[in-house]
Amino acid sequence: MAEKKEATFDEESSVDTVYSISGQIAKESGHEIQYRTCSWQKTAGLLFSEYICLAILSFPWSYSVLGLVPGVLVTVAVAGTVQYTSLIVWKFCMKHPEVRDVCDIGRILFGGSEWAYNFTAVMFILNNTFIQALHCLVGAKLLNTLSNSALCTIGFSAISALLCFIVSLPRTLSQLSGLGTFSAITMGIAVLLAIIFAGIQSEPFGFVAGEPPIVTKFPVAGTTFVTGMSAFLNISYTLIGQITIPSFIAEMKEPRDFPKALWAVTICEVVVFTLCGAIMYHYVGNQYITAPAFGSLQPTYKKIAFSFAIPTIVYLGSLYSSVSARFIFFRLFRNSKHRHSNTLIGWGAWAGIIAVTWIFAFIIAEVIPFFSDMLSLMSSLFDGWFGFIYWGMAYLILYPGKTRWEGPLRSFETIVNYFLIALGFFMLVAGTYVSIQSIIDSYHASAVGSVFSCASNAL
Repeated sequence: MAEKKEATFDEESSVDTVYSISGQIAKESGHEIQYRTCSWQKTAGLLFSEYICLAILSFPWSYSVLGLVPGVLVTVAVAGTVQYTSLIVWKFCMKHPEVRDVCDIGRILFGGSEWAYNFTAVMFILNNTFIQALHCLVGAKLLNTLSNSALCTIGFSAISALLCFIVSLPRTLSQLSGLGTFSAITMGIAVLLAIIFAGIQSEPFGFVAGEPPIVTKFPVAGTTFVTGMSAFLNISYTLIGQITIPSFIAEMKEPRDFPKALWAVTICEVVVFTLCGAIMYHYVGNQYITAPAFGSLQPTYKKIAFSFAIPTIVYLGSLYSSVSARFIFFRLFRNSKHRHSNTLIGWGAWAGIIAVTWIFAFIIAEVIPFFSDMLSLMSSLFDGWFGFIYWGMAYLILYPGKTRWEGPLRSFETIVNYFLIALGFFMLVAGTYVSIQSIIDSYHASAVGSVFSCASNAL
């Protein structure tokens, strides 16, 4: 009798997942609002819109701190780690097709603990709200720059929040994917123009005669741990985005196709981020670089390039608001017709949740009114958990007990995941210290405005 072949992990998970996802799609077939409608192409659009964002323009500043060689190496290393852990997220979601978002994963990682679910939910909402706040901040920065500070900064921040609120209103991610693709394209144009303008302008903005741009391969003498870690956190923030992946996969018609979207985005982001950071740093140098790097361009060039970032500023904040609202809405109407129907209560609740997220985002943007330090703070508080710790733990659950030590390659991979968990805790502790200290230093140096200030934050 032929020996029965033992099913591999991927075979077992795909069989179970197809059945479960087919059941989910069948259950939604009669609903007015259907969620499992995203193709891998639409998911790629969502991922592109998440990663091709304004934070790319913080890379030249990070390279000016780390030096060109370490800056490029850190970019490639972090991107490779994010790609690897994103595939772990995908495998975990395939193994557990009931997962709707990262909070469900948090519950599973800690043995079904309700406390872990609630902790993950709080961190999930805070992470998304901080990102929304960042888009209120850069929206005000954009409007101040383009209008020559024609209005109080608080007013511009409120206008940004209102525009993002309107764009956040669609109920499914599939509806947002088209705008996401458009925002990624326009942001790509903004980055390309910034690179070109940095090369053709006669001198960087703020140029001092007799002091040409200084470009170094390695960190300059006197670079502190605080500034070096802040530069690393800026790079990490832009590349780490696994927190939304479970939500994206949960709305895919065929989740097995997710790696296609992931590989396409990863290859593009490594090329774009590295070229943007290296080329702009080469032309602008240590003395004249800003974050975002639009501020290093002459006024006309600055306004032209920055204007192409408008769709991304509006859309990406809206995407995170939608993901947060989706989490809350699904819990409020878990077994209700309002979840899948166009009812007044359903739409009213959805709009109300969206509005609350933007009110909190606006407040945070006014309390922490500076770009680079906010990126570092967000990275240290959330990316340690959702960039490394959770996915190292997910790997250990996917390969329990002795299975994680079967063979040299599996054993090496297991050691790597233990290292990722340790790295996540290091980012959480050291990164938070560095971010807070940098904020304190910025205030002491009067390098930033006060809270709820009308003072212009134009580049």
